[in-house]
Amino acid sequence: MNEHQCLLCMGSNTDRSARLSEAREALSSAFPDIHFGELMETEAIGSGMRSPFSNQLAKFTTTLTPDSVHELFKKLEQRSGRTPEDKAAGIVKLDIDLLVVDDKVLKPEDMEREYIRRGLRILTLHDY
Repeated sequence: MNEHQCLLCMGSNTDRSARLSEAREALSSAFPDIHFGELMETEAIGSGMRSPFSNQLAKFTTTLTPDSVHELFKKLEQRSGRTPEDKAAGIVKLDIDLLVVDDKVLKPEDMEREYIRRGLRILTLHDY
């Protein structure tokens, strides 16, 4: 099985500390080598979204396919109570996006965001 190097970004604008703490715990169980970056407070991107957000990057390796990782993230979001109705109202209980797998950028528009660029610089500095 191939091992993949992955980068994710997660965020929340509702009960942020608790939601991200629960997500870190679940992600640590799923990916034992995960390394979380700095917790960052950011303004919402997009109309109708509530600010502020808490965002955090993380690096990990896995033998799961990118589709399987994506499915796991969606289950974690649902378990946190995320619903389409909340998102439409600007409420994001938990959002987890897979940004990069190996050398393939899955979300190029996200990679241009300043908080992602800053978080990646800091995460890389602490990566041994």
